[in-house]
Amino acid sequence: MLTKKLTLSFIFLVSTSFLSASEMESVLEVGRENSSQSAASQEKIDSTEKQTDKIVNEYKVVAKQVEGLKLYNEQKRIQIQAQLDLMDKLDEQLVQVVVMQRQIPPLAQRMLEGLEQFVALDTPFYIDERLERIDIVRSSLSNPKITASEQVRQILEAYNIEAEYGRKISSYEDTIVIDGKEMVVNVLVVGRIGMFYQTKDEQQSGFWNNETNDWEEVSGYRTAIRDGIRMAKKLAPTDMLLLPVVKGGAR
Repeated sequence: MLTKKLTLSFIFLVSTSFLSASEMESVLEVGRENSSQSAASQEKIDSTEKQTDKIVNEYKVVAKQVEGLKLYNEQKRIQIQAQLDLMDKLDEQLVQVVVMQRQIPPLAQRMLEGLEQFVALDTPFYIDERLERIDIVRSSLSNPKITASEQVRQILEAYNIEAEYGRKISSYEDTIVIDGKEMVVNVLVVGRIGMFYQTKDEQQSGFWNNETNDWEEVSGYRTAIRDGIRMAKKLAPTDMLLLPVVKGGAR
């Protein structure tokens, strides 16, 4: 191997010994050019490699962004679908609301007629107040400026007030007619069990008879009716009352 290298060197030296100085310079210039070209090629390779690395890194970043956008778009797609489903439900509810709005006026009118009939058949306590409430509700039902919900609220409130009368004891002053003579009396209302009266001097007491639709005098209950009136006016503590059970209430 060593002999081969020495032979090649010898050949190169022998071959170069026949070259002139100018030819030798040309050969060296070609060597320098080849060396310069090799360096430039290496620089291009290094630059290309750097650009490749940069492109790869940018691709990785973009790939992550694309993956994030895919997840974001999927979430938005689910949200949009949920909103579309909600819109469909709202459309169905709007149709139902329209149907209900059409049904409310006749329903409210029937409820008012039932309430009016009930008051007419019931014991006539607070009769002016109750009839006035019915008139207010009737005016509301015929007023186009009042919404259906407000009309329903008013009639339900009237029903609730009527129901409350049956759960409490109350008393008020009124002028009644007994045996063709007007008398100012205290009226005692015990739920819907009965309605009683007592004169101011506490000498005469009686009850409302729904069968005859008139007042009737009663004896033996003067003290009980007086105590009931005092309880209703908060002038005495609530206690048991011994009163006649009268056939009454709405018939």
